[in-house]
Formats: sequence, C-alpha cells, structure tokens
Amino acid sequence: MADRRTQLELLDRIRDNLSSRLGSEMKFRTNLGRCRVLERIGVLEEVYPNLFVIKVVEGETVRRISYTYVDVLTKTVELSSPGDGESLFPWLN
Repeated sequence: MADRRTQLELLDRIRDNLSSRLGSEMKFRTNLGRCRVLERIGVLEEVYPNLFVIKVVEGETVRRISYTYVDVLTKTVELSSPGDGESLFPWLN
C-alpha cells in the first residue's frame, strides 16, 4: 500500500511541476514502440487532473498532443528544456 501512495505522490509532484510551467516551451520525446520515437518542441497549453496538452506548430499545421502523468512516470514521454536538453524531472531518474 505504501508503494501505491508513493506513486500517487509522484504523480501529484509531476502535475504540480507542469502546472507551474503552463505556457512554457518544452521538448518532448515520445516512445511509440517498435523502435519508433517522436521528438518535437511544443508549448504546454493545458494541465488537467489526469492529463496535460502540448501544442505543436509545424509550418501551418497546429497539433495538440495529450499525455497522462503516468506517461511521464513510466518514461513513455520524456520532457526536457528545449535549450539545453536538461530533463524537467531529474528527480525521476
């Protein structure tokens, strides 16, 4: 039971960290499986209780991609600073 409590605390910490970065630009790297990886730079547009949305502008196309906080916890998506590539969650490593 303590392990589940720890996971919930980590998810809350991830959510709080992202909430404080609302409107910030970030680089994200998503593992799509089968050796496929998506890397983009976008702006954190929305933070909801169970997921967050990143807006990506590619030319004239605007896309919104949503991820859950569990995706960050399980490293399915990795978020970093676009300038230096430093992880936004170094305490998860």
